[in-house]
Amino acid sequence: MTSRSTECRQIAAQLTAPGKGILAADESIATMSSRLEQAGVTPSADSRRMYRELLVTTPGLSDGVSGIIFCDETLGQVLSDGRPFAQAVRQLGILPGIKVDTGAKPCPGLPGETITEGLDGLPARLAHYAEIGAAFAKWRAVFTIADDKPSWGSIANNANALARYAAACQEAGLVPIVEPEVMMTGSHTIQRCAEVTASVHAAVRQQLSLQHVDLAGIVLKPNMITEGDGSPERSTPEQVADATVQVLRAWPAELAGVAFLSGGQPPERATANLEALQQHQTPWPLTFSFGRALVSPALAAWGGDETRYADGQTALGVHVAANAAAARLRRDLQSA
Repeated sequence: MTSRSTECRQIAAQLTAPGKGILAADESIATMSSRLEQAGVTPSADSRRMYRELLVTTPGLSDGVSGIIFCDETLGQVLSDGRPFAQAVRQLGILPGIKVDTGAKPCPGLPGETITEGLDGLPARLAHYAEIGAAFAKWRAVFTIADDKPSWGSIANNANALARYAAACQEAGLVPIVEPEVMMTGSHTIQRCAEVTASVHAAVRQQLSLQHVDLAGIVLKPNMITEGDGSPERSTPEQVADATVQVLRAWPAELAGVAFLSGGQPPERATANLEALQQHQTPWPLTFSFGRALVSPALAAWGGDETRYADGQTALGVHVAANAAAARLRRDLQSA
């Protein structure tokens, strides 16, 4: 095993440490600007920087957060005290990460489906990010459920891109977060979500193997298995947990860990589902890598008002603590 392989395994273990999760603060400039506008904040490079400074300087953040995923803009910015973001979070004991894909674009030949781009020039970008302090990276593939979707072509194309990205990360000494997201959008049943997610995961596992990716040096960031947001049914946390773990059982024990995305679930539901997942015994740790479920309450509480800065941090702290407690639940049950 090379020194980089050993380092990747150590970082992956740190990212999935008991009782801690990953904060996803990697919204694109367009997405973040839209969310700021909705909160009544004029979008600009400085307002985006101020918002993310609010997040990373939240008191006690490192108690429940092992890593923070940034976008390229933020990783190149500095806090108001002059420290680069990567340096500031490392000083807190939190690992800085970077989203390296360039987004989901229409896939030629597959109407209505996408392929995530960003492989061109990736090794050079990874080397740069490692040089300025990043410890891990993230790449997201997106799949939407419809009558005839996702197609095998979409699944195969995106699985291959995820695996090539993961291999490039490990060669650069960065831990890849592998995110195959089956969207909640639609009226599908929880059973249909399970079928599609299982097919996607099977393709991703095959491609990771073909690219000789070390599973002990990656973190899987999957969706939970739920019904679509337009479905009349509403699964219980126990049903979500049962279906999710059943799909995940196909992953080998050497996988470093699983950090679930929230996928647009209401914050309370995402936390309840995470708690239910901890009732299952699995060979890998189960934790969170939430974005909206953690940061939306903070953004709403702050709203760009300097006098409500602490309110935004309090809101973030409350939701981080709730999910960290959920992620710690299995360890607490085992020691009881």
